[in-house]
Amino acid sequence: MFDVKAIRRDFPMFQNNPELIYFDSAATSFKPQKVIDAVMDYYCNKTVNIHRGDYDLSFNVSNTYEEAREVARKFINAQSSDEIVFTNGASSALNLVAYGYGQKYLTADDVILSSEAEHASNILPWFRVAEVTGAKIEYIPLRPDGSFDIELFKKAMHSGVKVVTLAQVSNVLGYILPMKEIAKIAHSYGAVVVCDGAQSVPHIKTDVQDTDIDFLAFSGHKMCGPSGVGVLYGKYALLDKMDAFMLGGGSNARFDICGNILLKKPPFKFEAGTPCIEGVLGLKAAMEYLMDIGMENVEANDKMLVHYLSSKLLELPNIELYNPHSDCAICTFNVKGVFAQDAATYLNTKHIAVRSGNHCAKILLNVIGASETIRASMYLYNTKEEIDRFVKEVAQIDLDKCVGVFL
Repeated sequence: MFDVKAIRRDFPMFQNNPELIYFDSAATSFKPQKVIDAVMDYYCNKTVNIHRGDYDLSFNVSNTYEEAREVARKFINAQSSDEIVFTNGASSALNLVAYGYGQKYLTADDVILSSEAEHASNILPWFRVAEVTGAKIEYIPLRPDGSFDIELFKKAMHSGVKVVTLAQVSNVLGYILPMKEIAKIAHSYGAVVVCDGAQSVPHIKTDVQDTDIDFLAFSGHKMCGPSGVGVLYGKYALLDKMDAFMLGGGSNARFDICGNILLKKPPFKFEAGTPCIEGVLGLKAAMEYLMDIGMENVEANDKMLVHYLSSKLLELPNIELYNPHSDCAICTFNVKGVFAQDAATYLNTKHIAVRSGNHCAKILLNVIGASETIRASMYLYNTKEEIDRFVKEVAQIDLDKCVGVFL
């Protein structure tokens, strides 16, 4: 049974900020005590380096670190833990694919296919790859509401497309893309599929073997884990032939004075230097926490919350809602006649935290017709009661109230 009251008790932020309504989990999520304890246990009892220490503490922490890789494998149902690369986050993982795979294998005859809904981290690295290799970037047309149309994707695919790079869930509009069908179509043309899972992995059950995507990137901090840690999943054969983005200690088996370098096999060839050990241990605890709750339960609760909030916002005459059919726990809107940041600042005076701006998806404004919006994003610890209080405050926003905040 999904017990949100019990879940909220796991998060110290709610005990320490009892008046706060936190609707910015798409930016970063709160952390349960289990995750905080895992990080603090490392700092208080196990602060040593991993993999190369000839003493018990290092051996034990190294084993726990590698256990985290197996937990991540299980969490996304990868075939092998060797397909799990720990990174600094989803942005780091997506850059690794762009430069380690795209920059190595793409040519001036090739096309990178994406969409106008992408976060900067899933399009800017490909801009650079296109600049270096001469490859072209093309965009899949979106529906007028910014949602994905599989038929338009089919029309956009052609023999020149070598990489398809898409977010499974838009961080602005919350639509879930059919990655399994996308991968099947892309593979029929010989293209590789890169999935930005920063917004999807925390909210829906992920099975990379079922969807058959080639790469998946996600961050710990959006799924109850620490900041500064994330995962790149890649099919082993692709990881094996990719270039490492960084070189250093831990990534090589040997090198000599002549500059000959023998890199380790994946995933270790991509993990140069001392990693974010406490972050990986905290991510392990976060994934275990979410698996204990059940990702099916997280997804169902998310859908209940977003449908409830959407229905309430649609009733307000002062609100323009851009994604009334959001699949994930994201509602994006504006207060008519009020600048998004001003409305968000007003809500802050009511102890409500939302995000305003373009949400790092600067091309999407061409589709939805708004350069700045307010994003209310929820997670497993939010409630209908919070939504009711939020909607009550939003209904009262006008230009005069927002101006009054700055006087």
